[in-house]
Amino acid sequence: MSRTRRLLRQTMTIARRDFVATVFTPIFLLFLFAPLIMVAFSTIGAMGAAQAADHGADHVRIVAIVPNAVAGAFVEADKRARIVFRRDEEPPALAILTPSGEPGVQARKAFESGDYDATAILYGPLDRPTILYGPRGTRAADYLTVLASSALSAERLGGELPRVEATKVPFSRQRATLGGQNQTAFLAVFGVFFLTLFLAGQVVGTMAEERSNKVIEVLAAAVPLEAVFLGKLLGMFGVAVLFIGFWGTVLGQVTSLLPPAFSGMVGELSPAVGLPMFTLLFVTYFTMAYLLLGSVFLTIGAQASTMREIQMLSLPITIVQVGMFTLTLSGLSKPDSWLAVIAEVFPLSSPFAMAGMAAASDSLWPHAVALAWQALWVAIFVTLGARLFRRGVLQSGSVRPFWRRKGA
Repeated sequence: MSRTRRLLRQTMTIARRDFVATVFTPIFLLFLFAPLIMVAFSTIGAMGAAQAADHGADHVRIVAIVPNAVAGAFVEADKRARIVFRRDEEPPALAILTPSGEPGVQARKAFESGDYDATAILYGPLDRPTILYGPRGTRAADYLTVLASSALSAERLGGELPRVEATKVPFSRQRATLGGQNQTAFLAVFGVFFLTLFLAGQVVGTMAEERSNKVIEVLAAAVPLEAVFLGKLLGMFGVAVLFIGFWGTVLGQVTSLLPPAFSGMVGELSPAVGLPMFTLLFVTYFTMAYLLLGSVFLTIGAQASTMREIQMLSLPITIVQVGMFTLTLSGLSKPDSWLAVIAEVFPLSSPFAMAGMAAASDSLWPHAVALAWQALWVAIFVTLGARLFRRGVLQSGSVRPFWRRKGA
């Protein structure tokens, strides 16, 4: 058996050992369903916050102090204007008050009313109204200005504005918009970042148990440390693939039940290279991002001797991942800048940046160069990690390269 085949076989043996040891445990089920637990708690919190917000919004009003002759036009203008707002963006409900006494005094008293919370109050002539508004009533004041304009126009036209019956025809684009491509690029970068943030950090502690029970010395005596490091990295990557495959299947079934409007929104996110190629590149760049960050984290975690030290490494590791994400987004906002070039060339941020490029540009040759460049750095990080572990932890001293050993 050749040296390369033996090294590959030893690597896959280590990978299979770590994969089985991780997956076939009760703790893995907790890890697998962790997103469901997080979503459940987030949903409970969001529902509570939404109920509190809705309860408060029920009492908020915008008020117009106008004569009865104008009140009907004001209400009609409000009905027409509200159809352009989403439910969560609608202005507060309109309340009409009949002028009594001094309008300014009446408006100030309306702000102190215990029946509702006024956010903006209009009074005076419609062509020169006065609007009082609270700390968060700027948009409500603008909305009342629009209603006053519409009501004044209706009054001068004899009672109401003319109705327009428009013919609405749905249309599907044949190509993605520039905004859709930019949104797809951001989602691609965020997707790779989120998955690596959630999954790659698991690699840090894989060497701790091996060091505590002295198994690493047996492995190091049986197979090269490069095979141990790469095998552990591939084993944990297999765990990540299993995790993504499980939740990808679940989400695929859930999204099929969503309304057709959701499909239309997804259609606007068409990548520049086409959906099949983009899917392939996204999976490939997630793989490279996991291997690159995982190899660095494995090297760092291998130097820790206790779980306390590994826990202390969690914050710096998270900062590194967030830093790569921030660098990529900065380069993505300025595609032709030197910052974008740095994000594409720097090994740890290159998968993020190239995933964004796949969505925003239809050129394919940069991806071949980038993947070769990233694979080279995976090999460098794995080799460097094994040598640092050999010299710093096992105290084995320097070892001659394999090509010199072969010559000897």
